[in-house]
Amino acid sequence: MSTEAQAHGESHTHAHGESHGHSHGAHDYEVPDLPESVDIFDTILRDGSQQEGLSLTVTDKLRVAEQLDHLGVTYIEGGWPGANPKDVEFFARARQELTLSTATLVAFGSTRRAGVAAEDDAVLANLIDAGAPVACIVAKAWDRHVTEALRTSLDEAVAMVRDSVRHLVVHDLRVFLDAEHFFDGYRRNPEFALSVLAAAEEAGAEALVLCDTNGGSLPDSVGQAVADVRARTSAQIGIHCHNDTGCAVANSLVAVQAGATQVQGCVNGYGERAGNTDLVAAIPNLSLKLNIRTIPADRLERLTPVSHHIAELVNIAPNPQQAYVGHSVFAHKGGLHASAVARSADLYEHVVPSAVGNGTRVVVSEMAGRSTLAMKAAELGLELDGEVLGRVLDELKRLEHEGYHFEVADGSLELLLRRAGGWSSDFFSVESFRVITDHGDRAEGIAGASFGVTTEATVTVRVGAERIVAAAEGNGPVNALDAALRGAIGSRFPVLASIHLTDYRVRVLDSGHGTGAITRVLVDTTDGESVWTTIGVSENIIEASWQALYDSVVFGLLHAS
Repeated sequence: MSTEAQAHGESHTHAHGESHGHSHGAHDYEVPDLPESVDIFDTILRDGSQQEGLSLTVTDKLRVAEQLDHLGVTYIEGGWPGANPKDVEFFARARQELTLSTATLVAFGSTRRAGVAAEDDAVLANLIDAGAPVACIVAKAWDRHVTEALRTSLDEAVAMVRDSVRHLVVHDLRVFLDAEHFFDGYRRNPEFALSVLAAAEEAGAEALVLCDTNGGSLPDSVGQAVADVRARTSAQIGIHCHNDTGCAVANSLVAVQAGATQVQGCVNGYGERAGNTDLVAAIPNLSLKLNIRTIPADRLERLTPVSHHIAELVNIAPNPQQAYVGHSVFAHKGGLHASAVARSADLYEHVVPSAVGNGTRVVVSEMAGRSTLAMKAAELGLELDGEVLGRVLDELKRLEHEGYHFEVADGSLELLLRRAGGWSSDFFSVESFRVITDHGDRAEGIAGASFGVTTEATVTVRVGAERIVAAAEGNGPVNALDAALRGAIGSRFPVLASIHLTDYRVRVLDSGHGTGAITRVLVDTTDGESVWTTIGVSENIIEASWQALYDSVVFGLLHAS
């Protein structure tokens, strides 16, 4: 084990002791011994898909399920068969196309309807026909929902649970019961809430899942309720929390400490309103902090790549501050922080980043010290002595005072450090560039009469001893400059064909100066494998854009050579 890993390990052992001791003394209910393992139940394909703006095709759902199985979760809830054509198709295709190595597919549904026999209920029939080995059915555990939403009696609600579970068990399905609104119901009518659980267990339910459906519960009340249920049942207890108070992960951890051995949620915390328990945080908290087995230990390092892969599949940008897997959560910006991390990583990193598939990053800004710059240089394989680092630090602070922001411009920062070490680009040199915008004939636009606009850019560069002049048109000055530069040097550097700008952002830095304000331009570029950001700052937006564009091309050529 490395020195860094040992330091982290010692820190974890110490933290575990404090955590366990505190939990035993902080509650008025008995805290059982922690379980050796907990089942992880992911519901992105059902509950997570209820998030506003999240929509998955059937193919998307199959790809997400593959990633969840790759991560090693215990259960994947595929959806509600019969509720919509998409879920019908998913379960049909899953039988043919989905091969799961670690996970078990679960079909979701509800109990029979009031006044309808279980054998005549269409929802239960669809669960049986879905082909999944496990059915998770939802039942009302809050008496107000029974009388006001279902408009039936409490006795009938309990019978609906008993009959439905028994019917599914007879058809050889494993059954989990989601006790909806359990914590609200338990606070207001504990006798009824517990009778729902008892009916499910008596009929053969394997797991009783306590749901904080409104997401309004706090850890102490969750822990107390789970402990009470644990004392009354031999069935597995599950926990399903929503994050409306920001406590979904904390509530899930407390539930496990009180006796739950199944944790439901979603990778990345997707879901309606504030979302579900974020399994990306719950899994490592359970495994690395509480030493409880969740997913296979050798798959914990897949957390970050799976989290980001699923984010791409659902088309929602990853949160850079997301616990454990965010791009920024092991990034060190302050000079004192970075200096301490250089000496011993666990001084500012609570786990070894690689344990969850993430990595340490040094973020350089005007807050940096020499140690931060030294770490960044070492990261890039550069050897810069103290005198050079001092000059770079002074230059960095001067440029950031002018409006540069190297924290978000990794490409330009690397070029700055390389130039400080004596490197210079010999790919091409720029003699001049020019941009002309012409207004043409009048045309009718959405806002009324407008003019047709054409933009042309001309660049003059030298490649070795050769002087090259190239012109190109574009839909704006940046597009035209990019096209002209590629026209000038593209034949000499064929790799440029695979380098593309993916984003262009402009920010006005001193809006009080109106149209004469200083602007900051950020350009994101990719070669298909990696992405880098470059920056330009000037009172002239075209000059600022050119700076960022030039750096993006030079950076791409540097790493392709």
